[in-house]
Amino acid sequence: MRRFYAPKKSFSHDRIILSLEETRHLRDVLRQREGDMVRVFDGEGREFSCRIASIGKKETSLDILEEVTPSAAVSNLDLTLAVALLKGEKFDLIVQKASELGARKLVPLVTRRTDVKLKDSEKRVERWSKIALEAAKQSGRADLMKIEKPSDFDQFLKISAAQKAENLVLFSERGGESFSAIEADEKITAVIGCEGGWEDAELEAAKNANFQIVTLQGRILRAETAAIAIAAVLQHRFGDFN
Repeated sequence: MRRFYAPKKSFSHDRIILSLEETRHLRDVLRQREGDMVRVFDGEGREFSCRIASIGKKETSLDILEEVTPSAAVSNLDLTLAVALLKGEKFDLIVQKASELGARKLVPLVTRRTDVKLKDSEKRVERWSKIALEAAKQSGRADLMKIEKPSDFDQFLKISAAQKAENLVLFSERGGESFSAIEADEKITAVIGCEGGWEDAELEAAKNANFQIVTLQGRILRAETAAIAIAAVLQHRFGDFN
């Protein structure tokens, strides 16, 4: 069953209107026809079985038949991943896999050793949002991972420290506790650094902002591998991968 996305504003009582971009994908790529059955999710956790009523040049009209259960339920773990920016397509990969793994939010970070020139951040966020949307379609989730604008690490610490009810964890290549020290929580923010690792001053600042420092034992992982692995392990330990 083909899946499409439409925000809540595109819904009426018994009809959904797909955007120009979704219409092009439905009509020109997937070759769907009037009368075909499809599914549509609203990005907030709800999904509907629909029949294509009409396909136009700029929009597609769908008749809502019934609400259905998404194949991938929203994880019970409210997981925010804050990941240092990486060069090239490495960060694109993190966005894609974080969405597939059910993270609720992704925060790109600029750390002291981040080796990325940050230009056109709005365009980057738009690109990453499209990647996250496609990953949501593929993985069966009906909610969309939120992607925030890139944030300076020190500013991120200040904002996070104010959220006292949240479990704050920073993963470091050194100087941390074992993974088992992380306490179960419904809401976790996990911070992963860049290829060059953390400076001592950054680790100290994180501790002062009530972050728990955790060091994974075993193999040395690339930055993008670490972000994906940590998301998967957290979902297994505290979320819906159990």
